[in-house]
Amino acid sequence: MKLQKPKGTADILPKDSYKWQYIETMAQAVFEDYNFKEIRTPIFESYELFSRATGETSDIVTKEMYDFEDKGGRHIALRPEGTASAVRAYIENKLFAPEVPKPVKIFYKGPMFRYERPQTGRFRQFHQIGVECLGIKDPALDVEIIAMGHSFFQQLGINGITLHLNSLGDSESRANYRQALIDYLTPFESQLSEESKRRLHENPLRILDSKEKEDKEIVKNAPSILYYLTEESQAHFNQVRKGLETLQIDYVIDTNMVRGLDYYNDTIFEFIVEVKGQELTVCAGGRYDALVEYFDGPETPAFGFGLGMERLLLIAELQEIAMIPENTVDVYVAVLDHEASLQATLLTEALREQAYTVERDFTYRKLNKQFQSAERLNAELIITLGESEVQSGNITVKNNKSRKEVATTLQDIRENFSKIYEELTD
Repeated sequence: MKLQKPKGTADILPKDSYKWQYIETMAQAVFEDYNFKEIRTPIFESYELFSRATGETSDIVTKEMYDFEDKGGRHIALRPEGTASAVRAYIENKLFAPEVPKPVKIFYKGPMFRYERPQTGRFRQFHQIGVECLGIKDPALDVEIIAMGHSFFQQLGINGITLHLNSLGDSESRANYRQALIDYLTPFESQLSEESKRRLHENPLRILDSKEKEDKEIVKNAPSILYYLTEESQAHFNQVRKGLETLQIDYVIDTNMVRGLDYYNDTIFEFIVEVKGQELTVCAGGRYDALVEYFDGPETPAFGFGLGMERLLLIAELQEIAMIPENTVDVYVAVLDHEASLQATLLTEALREQAYTVERDFTYRKLNKQFQSAERLNAELIITLGESEVQSGNITVKNNKSRKEVATTLQDIRENFSKIYEELTD
């Protein structure tokens, strides 16, 4: 039996994992500048959590959810997105309590799961970095979190990103717009795709986001939701726009953007990059003021976003974004014979205790072969250890690039290697 990874998954090998670590570290640094703290939630939850949060008619629930019955008869789902889990944790752990400072600012990273057709930058097991901010409703907060995403992309060095902005209004706005959209689309019902025909009376706003050619042509002239906003929602959206303009963050109004999850209201946004003629969304989110209360928590306004790691890495590679390379090995210990092996173990552990990255040979090959291994590992310094060095206690440390050498003792290396290291690497 030939074992292979499941379709839609990928192995992240050591030659690539440092890129993931680089982006995750940079994201964490940016988020912490805005006082966001990390939260870690389970990768599987009750099916109902996601079906209720994302909407029974959403593609996630009807087509993409990985769900199963566990041995206790519970209906379980692998998480398809991060917001529902964050909200569940917010309620269950009573982060709404008065003594907890508001807003509650959290971020998370990790794998998500959706059964969909694998394509460029999109997998069935994919990875997201997300942020959620709960407890305050203010357009300035919307602006701050969008600005945080913008800052992250700037610091990462991604070019050509466009911020798409829209408002879904409040419940009254959406009710009015829903009927206007049905009235507009009904005469075109026979021309809609099969999926959009189904959505017409279930969730007509999702038709605006359809990727089908025939649907795109029809919705071009659909009425804009911005004309149906209540006075309060319009004022909120105007303040968001003013805030972004004050920060000189460019944006385009995209009235056909509705997002794929049913819990959004008011401000929604996407950061989009064009790659080889195709527009890819790398970060998306918005306001979801009713979700906490929907899960029997207290009334809690909230705002957040998620960004896809696979797509971000794809774009970074295409744009040749310089990332910190793989760490070099500080010291490579070439071991000539079995008699020196025990001393090599003592030496490498002593160096690691002094915070140096060390690798040693375990094969006792010819010295030139060991030196080739040191080259492949990009080792800065080399120590050659054989029976004679063990007996005398005298040893030579060599810079692998400059060939500069320092004669020292095993005891000096074990007790204080920093002086030798500085002398050879200055």
